[in-house]
Amino acid sequence: ELYVVSSTDEQNWRFEGRFFEGTDIREPQLVSWNGTLHLYFALLGTDPAAFEPQGSRHTVYSGPGDWSPPEVMFDADFIPWRIKEVGGRLSVTGYTGGGGVYDPDGDPVRVRWLGSDDGLSWSPYIDGVEVLHEGGASESDLVVRDDGSVVAVIRNEGGDTGGFGSKICRGAPDSPGDWTCANDPKKYDSPLVFEEAGRVWLIGRRHLTDDGHYDLGRTDLSPTDQYWLYQLSYWGEPKRCSLWEIDPDALTATWTLDLPSKGDTCFTERVRLGEKLLVYNYSSDPDGPELSWVEGQGDPTGIWRQELDFTP
Repeated sequence: ELYVVSSTDEQNWRFEGRFFEGTDIREPQLVSWNGTLHLYFALLGTDPAAFEPQGSRHTVYSGPGDWSPPEVMFDADFIPWRIKEVGGRLSVTGYTGGGGVYDPDGDPVRVRWLGSDDGLSWSPYIDGVEVLHEGGASESDLVVRDDGSVVAVIRNEGGDTGGFGSKICRGAPDSPGDWTCANDPKKYDSPLVFEEAGRVWLIGRRHLTDDGHYDLGRTDLSPTDQYWLYQLSYWGEPKRCSLWEIDPDALTATWTLDLPSKGDTCFTERVRLGEKLLVYNYSSDPDGPELSWVEGQGDPTGIWRQELDFTP
């Protein structure tokens, strides 16, 4: 079940709507565009051990508890990840082939970047560029800088010839859809990429081990065996939700700080709050016991609020 609530003071909350499709509901995105509030969400299957994309839905807010009937949006295999305004248009980064994310022998996953002027009709954000990346990468977010260049972070959980973890990418101002990517052995799950104070930032999940690497360098194993070893190792360790700074030239991420977080955590969204950013995140109790990620998934999680100040 997906619930929508609203508040004018972040203390008192009003019920705005409930959505239930009889199956898994994921990746909700609320977008205010030209005076209209849009809600997008993805559907998956009923098997907790599988990733079964079943298309996305779109609905429009009319008033308290009043939404248009959810309608099919995007291609049936497309998972929308981040929807926001970019360059005067709506932008969504997402991926197709998600059914292969947890099948190392499945079809490749394709990262796509779509644009829209009305939130209803979507086409490649860059004319002629259907796929930005193909391989084991899925969740992705990007920022377009003042000079027209693109900086992106994509989760590379499925792995490829460069390894497993993540990729940090850039596109030049004159060819923003032609990405150069560097492999990173860390896996920044649920990436949120943005620019503040002239610098590029990432909020993503941090693997709480000595080096934080998802890719353990076991190239002596087959890609399939690496995949399962890395997954099992990852599930059994604690996590944090962290802020990182991205170097757009070196294509590296440097840890800056942890948000209050433990266990199962890190799918953030941000809202402008004057000179600060207001960040909402889910987490196991930050003041509770240390939990592995899989332990946290079996326990309650809450919604946590954090203000970030990027004043130089």
